Amino acid sequence: MSEQLKTEPSLLLASASWGRKKVLTDAGLKFDTQVSNVDEDAVLAAAVAADGKQNPAQTALLLARAKAEDVAAGGHAAGTVVLGCDSVFELEGVAYGKPHTEEVARERWKQLSGSTGVLHSGHWLIDPACPDQARGQVSSTVVHFSTVSDAEIEAYVASGEPLPCAGAFTIDGLAAAFIESIEGNFQNVVGLDVFVLRGLLAQAGISIVDLWK
Repeated sequence: MSEQLKTEPSLLLASASWGRKKVLTDAGLKFDTQVSNVDEDAVLAAAVAADGKQNPAQTALLLARAKAEDVAAGGHAAGTVVLGCDSVFELEGVAYGKPHTEEVARERWKQLSGSTGVLHSGHWLIDPACPDQARGQVSSTVVHFSTVSDAEIEAYVASGEPLPCAGAFTIDGLAAAFIESIEGNFQNVVGLDVFVLRGLLAQAGISIVDLWK
């Protein structure tokens, strides 16, 4: 890597997720954002056709990589590294993304009530100047849900919070009242594991402290 990249690193988040932006902001990191134009369904279909069925963790990393590569291909200033992320919620071996509609969110929460699932977040870091040195990692957190009443489900769905969230919930919002405990990294459930990011940056020759504000 060039000396400029080592001394003047710049992080570009390939995501519009407010949760991921909040995690990075709360961690005191400097970063910019650029949303990718990835067709997630097409990327997943191509992977299945080439390599067979993808498990939830593989799906999260696959989509994180696709987003990072899409944004990295746009051309960026020297020293920029691009971080792509994607989250997939796994319940009884089945992968779930964003519900988008109230009907789907309602049915999803009937499944979540009293159950245990796993939130997988894929992370892919790429230096546009050295794309062959890209690296990725998945962070997985077990989430234990309490029993939730029908009235609580209706109120939560009506809030609109679960519609744009993988798994139909967010741990740092209203759904926190329905989550008994987790096993793993809290930030990962929000969408981005800063500990994992630190490791990926280190492999790229960048200290996370150089991204502190």
